[in-house]
Amino acid sequence: METQQDPMKDDLPLMANTSYMLVKHYVLDLDVDFKSKVIGGVIVLFFETGSQYRKTSSTGKEVCQSQVDETCKMRASEPCHVPATNASACSSKKEYKDFTAYGKGEEDTSDRNGNHSNKEQTSGISSSEDCCDTENPENKDFLLVLDCCDLAVLKVEEVDVAAVSGIEKLTRLAKPNDVSKELENLRNRIVHELVTLPADRWKEQLYYFTCCSQAPGCGDLLFTTGPWSLEIRKSGIQTPADFPHAIRIWYKTKPEGRSVIWTTDQSGRPCVYTIGSPINNRALFPCQEPPVALSTWQASVRTAADFVVLMSGENSAEPVQLQEGILSWYYYVTMPMPASTFTIAVGCWQEVKQQSSTAPVQTNIEFSLPYSDDDFRCAHVEYPCRFQNPAARLQAVIPYRVFAPWCLMEHCKEHLLQLIPQCLSAAYTTLGTHPFSRLDVLIVPSNFSSLGMASPHIIFLSQSVLPGGTHLCGTRLCHEIAHGWFGLAIGACDWTEEWISEGFATFLEDIFWARAQQLSHDEVKEQQELKALLRWQRLRDEVQNSEEELQVLRPKKESTGELSESGASLVKYGLKAEKSFMQVHYLKGYFLLRSLARTVGEDSYLVCLRKFVHKFHGQLVLSQDFLRMLLEDIPEQKKSGLTVESILQNWLDTSGIPKPLLEEGETWKECRLVLQVSGEVTKWIQTNQRIRKSSKKKRKQDEVVFQKQVLIHDG
Repeated sequence: METQQDPMKDDLPLMANTSYMLVKHYVLDLDVDFKSKVIGGVIVLFFETGSQYRKTSSTGKEVCQSQVDETCKMRASEPCHVPATNASACSSKKEYKDFTAYGKGEEDTSDRNGNHSNKEQTSGISSSEDCCDTENPENKDFLLVLDCCDLAVLKVEEVDVAAVSGIEKLTRLAKPNDVSKELENLRNRIVHELVTLPADRWKEQLYYFTCCSQAPGCGDLLFTTGPWSLEIRKSGIQTPADFPHAIRIWYKTKPEGRSVIWTTDQSGRPCVYTIGSPINNRALFPCQEPPVALSTWQASVRTAADFVVLMSGENSAEPVQLQEGILSWYYYVTMPMPASTFTIAVGCWQEVKQQSSTAPVQTNIEFSLPYSDDDFRCAHVEYPCRFQNPAARLQAVIPYRVFAPWCLMEHCKEHLLQLIPQCLSAAYTTLGTHPFSRLDVLIVPSNFSSLGMASPHIIFLSQSVLPGGTHLCGTRLCHEIAHGWFGLAIGACDWTEEWISEGFATFLEDIFWARAQQLSHDEVKEQQELKALLRWQRLRDEVQNSEEELQVLRPKKESTGELSESGASLVKYGLKAEKSFMQVHYLKGYFLLRSLARTVGEDSYLVCLRKFVHKFHGQLVLSQDFLRMLLEDIPEQKKSGLTVESILQNWLDTSGIPKPLLEEGETWKECRLVLQVSGEVTKWIQTNQRIRKSSKKKRKQDEVVFQKQVLIHDG
């Protein structure tokens, strides 16, 4: 069982032992039931052994960097992202058929805590002593730990991938004649061959993942669930290398699960969507949550025919009717990303389409690459990356769709549709190749707690950005589009460094939006100075009204990225309720990047950003990775005392407002727009005061008249 966490620390445990086994691909087969508010079905996980992740170090930097390097080497293949590609291209016969047989008729033997009632199976794994410990010479069964919360797990079994017809041809391996240790080794070798197929065979890889996910089981596995984890073992198996590398799990979500929201949309129709909560997707499916667990996935989702299923997927799914009133939707992703980025939304959404008479938006496809075609090579392991695809590198506007409840469709037509291509084009002219091949934008229900959320291939927007007109809608859209590069294509090695995502997105939203509006240089400067002042005031208020420990952008400091030997870790303050309402990572991160841009010069700074994107896309990074690259490209800045250490000390590792920012605060008040806004504010304050004085005087006069009338009446 897992080590009990101290609830007073408010730290989020990442329990998965990714250093021993690493998920490379998920196959989900799910049913969405709005009556019971449950998503249930089957998930098949394909693993690689993680012995290469067992490097340890006394400093978090070295540990994390070694993991970044190894992760880069282990990245799986990404397809060419051709929008027309779909699952039917893999085979002439019917593929990706629904797995309705899985999980049907299974009795839910779990109790309210998600623990199954088969005591004979769980008796052998009642404590952490049963876990394989590399420091313990005694023979113990290896224990696979997955992140899991608020799930009812019904059954776990090993999958006989060797039973798939033709799999030997794929892997160049021959099936043994007898059921023995040799057959067990063969299954794991098949999975290894499958997850490491060359990039140009990605369609074939998806096809065999599907076939293997439908293969028969070859033995139940022992399991138990705790508050934060699912622990699985196979009797007699003592090492990760010998543990089954393909397992199937039957499970159900719970209505109160913290990864999904069951609600109604603005038109009163039922819907469900995932949220960017602190616990991410572990209450949606058993997974490995640490950022280092980069994986691909595919999913078949069934629901009533009235509903539309939107999901993180490279394909624009078209539903298939399975039976009367039931549709199945299939999505896949082949760019490895953390499981926390998986997103799904099911509701009676309507696609908002542009009227045929509307003139097409002109987009600028000119982009100056920070490298020559001959010199550029991706830093990650070989896969058909969009950054290496000549057609993708010239695609200023990727294909996009907009979905909303029917009552908000006119608002979306009025504001949103025309903004998307402008914002996408502006992002392209700033950073270059779009990391993802398509984009869906969904107006989520009114109980959505943020203005927006970005996930691979899909953006959630709050309805509150629509009445705000072009400016509010455009700036929020630019912010979420920026996450395609910073937060998704480039991820933080440690979740506590969320400023790497939010700070960059906040900084870039201003640049994107200015270019989308095609503002002049002076207009851009004035608009950005005004925004800087507003953000400064917001940051000052937040710093004055929050705990100091929550104001630090790198709360783990020198231990950032450090993991236990198994790969488990804690997200510092990950469960602290106050943190979810704070914007310090957005604001301090923005001001740090703004300060660096002003010091280096914006043109040189943007060139460095583009180089950073092209060097580190598809990887996990630390703050130092960006800072070192910036200072190496601008070596003259070292003369001014600007070093990685000084930036960490002044901006990332301390609470409060950074000293360099305090000195800059007064300069914004001289901006023309700021003076204009200040003048308007002063005018309306004075007007309001006059009105209040006039109203007070009139009330006194009315009271005198009333009193006289009362006296006359009484007399």
